[in-house]
Amino acid sequence: MNKGRLEAFSDGVIAIIITIMVLELKVPHDADLAALRPLVPVFLSYVLSFIYLGIYWNNHHHMLQATRQVNGAILWANMHLLFWLSLIPFVTAWTGENFFAPVPVAFYGFVLLMSGVAYYILSRVLISHHGKESTLAIAIGRDFKGKISIGIYALAILLSFINSWLALILYVAVAIMWLIPDRRIEKRLT
Repeated sequence: MNKGRLEAFSDGVIAIIITIMVLELKVPHDADLAALRPLVPVFLSYVLSFIYLGIYWNNHHHMLQATRQVNGAILWANMHLLFWLSLIPFVTAWTGENFFAPVPVAFYGFVLLMSGVAYYILSRVLISHHGKESTLAIAIGRDFKGKISIGIYALAILLSFINSWLALILYVAVAIMWLIPDRRIEKRLT
């Protein structure tokens, strides 16, 4: 099957997820700067989630550029990823509106963890379909960055019950790790 519909659908879903998140930002009723103070945690959780969605969109795009076609297993693995990404607006709002309390921060981490697992599964299904000598398989290699991210998420979830701010620092660290451009696929394609 052609991969075009999968790419278009995924792009649309991610765009809707971002739209839902921004609609959760409520306008204050007062016109002074003090009215923004209660919105700081909500805005910070939005920024982190927006960055994560941008990272997933970017890497998803690169991964699909290295593929020729898709099959049913790939479609379902992609839907699995989109399911977890679609929960990001919920955990973003819950985390921000509760000033980074332990349970919402742990739940936020759980959604990040499951999104990471789903992305890893999608990459493995794509590699299985295209072969171990495919451009994608060679570019991803042993996927150290993906595996370490999942481990950091798991650690941060546990840590959130001890100190939610330390857990958030780990979530930010993973985002920074992925913000540094991952040129593995681009190098293989050029």
